[in-house]
Amino acid sequence: MQYQFPVPHPSRLAPDHPQFVEIMQRHEAACQQQQPTYPDPETGYPVMTAVFHLERGFCCGSGCRHCPYQKD
Repeated sequence: MQYQFPVPHPSRLAPDHPQFVEIMQRHEAACQQQQPTYPDPETGYPVMTAVFHLERGFCCGSGCRHCPYQKD
C-alpha cells in the first residue's frame, strides 16, 4: 500500500529544525519500504513511522513525530 504523508505538525518537528530535510527523507524511505521505524539522524534512536501508526490504528497521545491521527 502506498501512502502520502503530511509534514509533521511544527510542534512535533519544526520546519527550521537543522535536520528537517534529512528526517523527512529518512521517514519517506522507511515508509516506502513499509518499515515501522527509522533511526533519528541526531540521536540514532528509533522513530516510529506513519506506517507504524496507521497499522496500529489509533493515536496513543504521546505526541509522536509522524502520528497521522492527532492534530495539535
